[in-house]
Amino acid sequence: MAGKDAMMAGVAGRYASALLDTANEEGQLDAVERDIEAIGQMIDESEDMRRLVRSPVFSADDQASALDAVFKQAGAQKLTTNFFKLLVRNRRLFAAPDIIKAFKALAADARGEVRAEVASAVALNDAQLNELRDTLKASVGKDVKLDTKVDPSLLGGLIVRIGSRMIDSSLKTKIETLKSRMKEVG
Repeated sequence: MAGKDAMMAGVAGRYASALLDTANEEGQLDAVERDIEAIGQMIDESEDMRRLVRSPVFSADDQASALDAVFKQAGAQKLTTNFFKLLVRNRRLFAAPDIIKAFKALAADARGEVRAEVASAVALNDAQLNELRDTLKASVGKDVKLDTKVDPSLLGGLIVRIGSRMIDSSLKTKIETLKSRMKEVG
């Protein structure tokens, strides 16, 4: 949990907390959270979007124009759009991925949930997701919201992260461990 505390105390945490408070005050928390999820997914899936967010080469005007176009097409809330314009104006857009992660954690915490990041070699079906969610809920004692991604390099199994805890049952890790043990013996 020390990592979470550090993030919340930093730039990302302050911006995320301010957005959460404003969204709550304006009764737009669910809509802003959907926008944040979509924006995070865009950053994860698009090299161009990552470059726009992270690169200091783009001027604030270029970043603002590009984000305006993307957010208009995505139908983002005015509050979300204005928040990202503020990040651009303050030259903090590079922190957007951390702000998104912090916002999601704060929103989940406010609902009494925990977030778990799950990486799997193949996409999990609904039954598998429900079983994983139930198992994790029994373990942590709270509702669990899953953030899933597919990582074919895992070969099989899962990697689950909840806060500072990580459960790695991936085939890739098991093979690497076996290789290491075989080198020690031979």
